[in-house]
Amino acid sequence: MVEQTKALKQATNKPIKVQYTGMQVLAQATNDLHYKSSRDRAMDIAKATNDDILEVDALGADFIQLDEFTWPYGFEDWAIEAFNRAVEGVKHAKIVCHVCWGNWGGTPAYLPDQTAQPGEIFDLTQRKGPTPGDSYFVIPKAYEAKMDVLNLEIGGRRRDLSGLAVLKQHPVPKHMQFWAGVIDVKSTITETAEEVASRIREILQYVPADQLGLTTDCGLILLQRYIAVEKLHALAEGAQIVRSELARTPVAAG
Repeated sequence: MVEQTKALKQATNKPIKVQYTGMQVLAQATNDLHYKSSRDRAMDIAKATNDDILEVDALGADFIQLDEFTWPYGFEDWAIEAFNRAVEGVKHAKIVCHVCWGNWGGTPAYLPDQTAQPGEIFDLTQRKGPTPGDSYFVIPKAYEAKMDVLNLEIGGRRRDLSGLAVLKQHPVPKHMQFWAGVIDVKSTITETAEEVASRIREILQYVPADQLGLTTDCGLILLQRYIAVEKLHALAEGAQIVRSELARTPVAAG
């Protein structure tokens, strides 16, 4: 990512974010004919990645993100150790860990369950009860990683935002920001600004405003450009609605 960081710095004066595939993801996906231990494989991948990350940090990247999208399905016993090794020594950039439930399946997000009849399509967002990969599988374990920001998919996976309850039991640490995905990247239907604002208001019941950031659930690459643009407009406009509401809310005396 060094050359990409250089290009970004030349292209804009705005803050930049540089993204890496997560250490657990890479270690699990590597076709390995060398290492006898998955831990050794993971730690060497993390060490090599760290060399690159430190160069990116020195070039002035504002945010460095690792995408750990297999964490919801289980943490390897070396997962946190490998993540921390990859970001070791970063001095300037904020470290972001993005956790989602995968985005390579396209749109929309359909998955059969035990109640579906053969050939029937079952909408993932309508599933009842606990499902594999719920937020409880990620939090509070993810808090052990050396990160400044935990970015968690919220909007698309469960539109009722039911996975947020874990944040009541395990609040976001004070030193950490929580970036909530409030745009469903698996749906071609663009959210309205008010729908986004409604999701933000719900999240504010679990995360203090000064710790909350907003983003999309995952990347927009599988959507047509005009849909992606409109979804980003909805994100910005929904955020502005809630910012205006918060600005009008009187602060209680301490």
